[in-house]
Amino acid sequence: MRSIWNGAISFGLVSIPIKLINATENHSISFRQIHLADGGRIRYRKVCELDEEELSGGEMGKAYEDADGTMIPVTDEDLAQLPLPTAKTIEIVAFVPADRIDPLQMDAAYYLSANGVPAAKPYTLLREALKRSNRVAVAKYALRGRERLGMLRVVDDVIAMHGLLWPDEIRPPQDAAPDGDVTVRDAELDLADTLMDTLGEVDMDSFHDDYREAVEELVAAKASGESVLPAEPEDTGGGKVIDLMAALENSVRAARKAQNDEGAGEAGGDMADVHPIKKTSSKASGRTAQTTRTAQTTRAAQKSTHRTPTGKTVTRSGSSAPEKSTPKSTGAKKSTAKESKPTKSTAKKTTPTKSTAKKTTAKKRTSSGGGTAAKKTASSRKRASA
Repeated sequence: MRSIWNGAISFGLVSIPIKLINATENHSISFRQIHLADGGRIRYRKVCELDEEELSGGEMGKAYEDADGTMIPVTDEDLAQLPLPTAKTIEIVAFVPADRIDPLQMDAAYYLSANGVPAAKPYTLLREALKRSNRVAVAKYALRGRERLGMLRVVDDVIAMHGLLWPDEIRPPQDAAPDGDVTVRDAELDLADTLMDTLGEVDMDSFHDDYREAVEELVAAKASGESVLPAEPEDTGGGKVIDLMAALENSVRAARKAQNDEGAGEAGGDMADVHPIKKTSSKASGRTAQTTRTAQTTRAAQKSTHRTPTGKTVTRSGSSAPEKSTPKSTGAKKSTAKESKPTKSTAKKTTPTKSTAKKTTAKKRTSSGGGTAAKKTASSRKRASA
C-alpha cells in the first residue's frame, strides 16, 4: 500500500518513525457528464478569468480570499515555515477510554506503519501499551494544510488512527428532536426489546453494497445491448405507522419466521427430493370393481341351465381356464386400467362354450331321434311275422 504521509509518532520523549496509509477505499461508481445530443464528454478546464487562458498545474497556486475579495497568495514554503510542531509529527497528548470519543467526531481512517527496522521496537511498545490499558490515544497532527485531531487504537497487530473533527465542528442536535412530548408505554418498550433480541447480532463482514452491484449490472446490460426491465417498487408503507403495537408484533413474528427459515435451511443441507407414492385413483378403482363384477356375471352365465326339445335338462359349464385369467380384486395400490383387459379375453373365450353346448345338444337330438326310429322298425317287423 502506498503511503500518503511520512512523519513520526511523538510518545513523550520516544519518537517512532511511521508512514501514513489510507485504511479505507471508495468503491462508489463514478459517472461522467456527457452532451446528450452526441454523447461527447464534458470536461472542466481551468481558465484564468482575467485573460481567459487555460492553465496547467505548474501555473497555478493557492491564495486566501479576503473579505473585500482581495487574493492573498500563500505558498507551500510559507506553510512549511510555520512554527507548528505537528507539521511532521503525530503528537500524542492524552490517553482516554474509548467510550469518551463521540462517534460523531470520527472522520477518515489510516494505518500507521513502522518506517524502518529501528522503528519496530518503539512501535511494538506503544501497541502493547494500548492493548493492556484498554484505552485509546488522543493526538494532534497536520495534514493537507491544516492541523487535525486524531485517535490511535489497535487493530489486530497494527496501530490505526482515526481523524477526528474538532469539538466546535459538531453541530448541536437540538433542532432535530421531535416537537412536543411523546409518551411511550411499557408494553411498547417490551415489544421493542423483544424485537431487538429476536434480530440479535450480525456479522459486519456480511454487509455489501447492493446499490453498487445493481448499478454494475445495469451498466453491463446496457453495454451488451440488452433491455433493462424496471424494478417493481417495494411497498414501504409510506412511513405511516397506524398502530405501533401491531407493527411491533408483526415485526417480531416476521423476524422469528425469517430466523426459523434460515435455521431450517442450514440444518437441512442437501436434502433428497421426496416424491409421494402414487395412489390408485377413484376411476381406476371403479374400473377394477367393474372388472370383478363382469367376471362374476360371466361365470354365472356359464353355469346357466337349458332344457332340450327331448325334455332333458342340459347344464352349461364353462372351462376353468377363463376363471384363472380373470384378475382378482386385491385392492392393491398399483392396479391400473390395463388390468381390465383380461375381462374381454374371458368373454371371448366363453363364446366357444356356447357353440360346444349347441353341438352337444345336436348330438343328443340325433341319438334320441335314431333310437325312436329303431323302436318303430322293430315293432313293424313283429306285426309282419304275426
